[in-house]
Amino acid sequence: MTNVTEIQEPSAERALTALRWAADVGTQEAELSACPPKPTAADHRAVSIEAARAQMDRLLMGKNTEEGLDALHLTGALDVWMPEVAGLVGFGDGEWRHKDVWKHTKQVVWQSVPRIAVRWGALLHDIGKPKTRRIEPNGDVHFHGHSEVGAAMFRKRVGERLGFDRELFDRIHYLILHHLRASQYDPDWTDAAVRRFAKDMGEGLTDLLDLSRADITTKRPEKKKRGLQQISDLAARIRRIQEEDSVVAPLPKGVGTALMVHFKLAPGRHIGDLKRQLEDCVEAGEIKGGLTSEEYVAWVETQRERFGL
Repeated sequence: MTNVTEIQEPSAERALTALRWAADVGTQEAELSACPPKPTAADHRAVSIEAARAQMDRLLMGKNTEEGLDALHLTGALDVWMPEVAGLVGFGDGEWRHKDVWKHTKQVVWQSVPRIAVRWGALLHDIGKPKTRRIEPNGDVHFHGHSEVGAAMFRKRVGERLGFDRELFDRIHYLILHHLRASQYDPDWTDAAVRRFAKDMGEGLTDLLDLSRADITTKRPEKKKRGLQQISDLAARIRRIQEEDSVVAPLPKGVGTALMVHFKLAPGRHIGDLKRQLEDCVEAGEIKGGLTSEEYVAWVETQRERFGL
């Protein structure tokens, strides 16, 4: 008589039990050896993304995230919900001369501040590396453009799959896209360049600087110290410039009239727009604050095309 293997029905509860266990490992020092039966991919897909994300969020906000992420991998959840992250497991630290990206990612998550956007950004910041690895004839390895590729992967697939709300989606995408920017800082940057950087980074600047610090995982103490100092110097310089700019004198009274007379402009909203452009230039450090109307008019005269005059 032929034996017929019984087909097991998908069980959301089996997957949730495994997900809760992984989150417990990340938050309560549960043992990896106590792994429950591994759910099938169908089991995981039977769980709503809201329920799965609740456990993933709990894990990522824990104190033992490295062990928790290993537990999440053991459950098979990475393969179903985040195959892009599963693709980092075992990527590197072998034949080719670059660090194990999964080990690096786990360390970055653990080192990052416990804010949910930063933790998710840490987990996903290098997902573009497998697609961008290039090996030179001398054995050097590069990942040019991995930030942009990773951000596109998140925008097109990962973010929607994981059901992030729009605000969190946008912040994680921003962190993946810009995670290398702060590490490119050089003390030779002008104040105007630092202003542009801070302005470009916008409201996510604090999260970005925190992720940049966490992204330093070198085992060489001096190199790590230099990297952390670089981020701290950039943050301090941004604060100093912002404090200085906050007390910059406003444009003098009458500058609008002076602009109208000099450039033969009729009254209207365009005068206000012109003054705002000029204020932006002062804020960016392109011209000093506290000058006279005549000095501002003379400077605008040298920039006529830029101001649409």
